[in-house]
Amino acid sequence: MTLKAIVFDFDGVIANSEPLHYRAYAAVLARAGVTLTEREYYARYLGFDDVGAFGAIGRDRGLAWTEAEVRGLVERKAVDLEALERDVSVLFPGAADAIRRAAARVPIAIASGARGEEIRRVLTRERLDTFFAAVVSAEDTPLSKPAPEPYLHALAQLRAAAGSPLDAAECVAIEDSRWGLESARAAGLRTIAVTNTYDAATLTAFADLVIPSLEAIDLDVLAALCRNR
Repeated sequence: MTLKAIVFDFDGVIANSEPLHYRAYAAVLARAGVTLTEREYYARYLGFDDVGAFGAIGRDRGLAWTEAEVRGLVERKAVDLEALERDVSVLFPGAADAIRRAAARVPIAIASGARGEEIRRVLTRERLDTFFAAVVSAEDTPLSKPAPEPYLHALAQLRAAAGSPLDAAECVAIEDSRWGLESARAAGLRTIAVTNTYDAATLTAFADLVIPSLEAIDLDVLAALCRNR
């Protein structure tokens, strides 16, 4: 058994976009008369996709938002996020190089709670879209992280692309939050945490290995994790 594929989370791992997501959420909510602090966002809502986050924010404040109202908030947040990203690179330092190194060795994929158009917009702008054999986004699964569905769907897409069996235990997930790490573990993958968003003490219990950034990825170490499962 050895390393057969790597599945990356997107926000907080490849893209330094969590601060931008917070600003977009806060702006949309402010226009709706709701305050969201940065501390609340990182402690409570970061692990949700947009629909789940707005739904949870509404419930926590006793607001009976309808599905249509939540969809409207999601759409307005997407517009704000695009404006914040415009004309700037949101990649973490070393992320592009890490993606190229990983793709040269094994198939790679993304499993994210972000919207597909947001992921592809960044990958295309950074000329990284061709490196990924599969991209799983918020619209692609009925349940988001920490449920295992995003990673299970990514594995299914990788198997289809390869045309051969692929054991989850031969794959590594790279995440920045406990919700993502729980999702990957529930799907059977080995887990690597990067401390871009939360510190090592917060993530260690949920990860097989903690690293400071994608720049620190050692593909031989990832292969050893799979062999030693």
